[in-house]
Amino acid sequence: MSHSVIRTRFAPSPTGFMHVGGIRTALFAWFVARQSEGAFILRLEDTDQKREVEGSADHILAALGALGITHDEGPDIGGPYAPYVQSERLDIYKAWAQKLIDVGRAYADPYTPVELEAFRESAKANKKAFLYREHRPENPPEWDGTTPLRLKSDPKPYQWHDEVLGDLSTGPEVIDDIILMKSDGFPTYNFAHIVDDAEMKITHIIRGQEFIASQPNYLNIYDALEIDHPIFATMPHIMAEAGNKKLGKRDGAKDVLDYLKDGYLPETMINFIASLGWNDGTEQEIFTIPEMIEKFSLDRVQKSGARFDEKRLEWMNGQHIRLLSLDDLYARVTDFWPESAKDATEDKKKLVLGLVQDRLKTLKDLAILTDYFFTEPTPDWSMIEGNKQLSKLEAVEINTLLSEAVVSLEESDFTPEAIQETLNQLLEITGQKPGILFSLIRLAVSWAPFSPALNDTLAVLGKDVVLERLRTATSAQ
Repeated sequence: MSHSVIRTRFAPSPTGFMHVGGIRTALFAWFVARQSEGAFILRLEDTDQKREVEGSADHILAALGALGITHDEGPDIGGPYAPYVQSERLDIYKAWAQKLIDVGRAYADPYTPVELEAFRESAKANKKAFLYREHRPENPPEWDGTTPLRLKSDPKPYQWHDEVLGDLSTGPEVIDDIILMKSDGFPTYNFAHIVDDAEMKITHIIRGQEFIASQPNYLNIYDALEIDHPIFATMPHIMAEAGNKKLGKRDGAKDVLDYLKDGYLPETMINFIASLGWNDGTEQEIFTIPEMIEKFSLDRVQKSGARFDEKRLEWMNGQHIRLLSLDDLYARVTDFWPESAKDATEDKKKLVLGLVQDRLKTLKDLAILTDYFFTEPTPDWSMIEGNKQLSKLEAVEINTLLSEAVVSLEESDFTPEAIQETLNQLLEITGQKPGILFSLIRLAVSWAPFSPALNDTLAVLGKDVVLERLRTATSAQ
């Protein structure tokens, strides 16, 4: 099936937060549209009014916007096929439903819930799958919109191609008279998305595996409406870290906006989520967004589930932080500085940020990594006691090493190069290993769990501050 203009869509239900599975569906559809200079459409599927969560629609827009997944048509910006919210399209579904009634392919469901339950129980007792079409009424009443409208199905085998799963087929036994319009006047998802995709000229449907079982019934509706179906691509499940079950909220399937609040970059989230089930066939793991748009292809999406690995996400975030220019990073860390930095100059903050950039795993690390540059740290001797090497030192040894450091550093010019030379000389004077001497000095001036290169740290702190902190640590012993 060839298309002159590729049109993809993301059609979430406004029923809660945006987790990585939903974002991945949007992302892959966005890649396909962007690499072909096609259109990416956002549509809200709110036909199940009972499940709708207030504020979800705005939240979906906020999540996509924060990640930079931009749409060309949608509920907030309109477009040629508006409205883009299903609850505002009820007349459209009724018109398409009437087409099916007119050609004898849809009928009103006359049964009560009690009667339907009796049919189900009978099938169960006979150890058969329940099929509504086996109870299709001979003379259904005229449909007035107050009862469900069902498809008059045409059970037959189907073969179809999926861009990810390959060639698929099913027998006629899975086709049934499914509900198209509910008694509340709303369409079912099964009917509404087919109508919307046809009206909006969608060329590719990219969605999760949970829909694959319904595909034969969807194909039956396409046939009944006498319309061509789009290209299908079914995404693999995202699995929990252990790899043995689908990722759920308890396994870390957080709202994507929470990851951004926790100091993960949008570029990281896009790179990480894209890598859940897709690679370009090389060893490359870190991609810019333009690279992913250029290299993405549906035939490189894997069939099997993709494991969600939080440690890999954190590693990837560190890599993306390193790729940023200092000015770009500075613009992004406004809300992540320690309280102690609020009165510091931009020059001072940029100097400190440049030092710690390579150490950041998330932007949230910034506060703990930099607090001691802006305020006097509180000595925490448990950090020395908890250090495998430093805990072996007696108090008198610690005092001696710190005193030697004071004497040597007093003579230094305090450029990073001069400090490094002084530190190297100190190693010779004291006969200590770098892991012991440098760790001790680092802790005495920062009391932080980790910090940048020692010579750079000392240079930015300045001679007076460094000597004062070393003397304070010495006198505390």
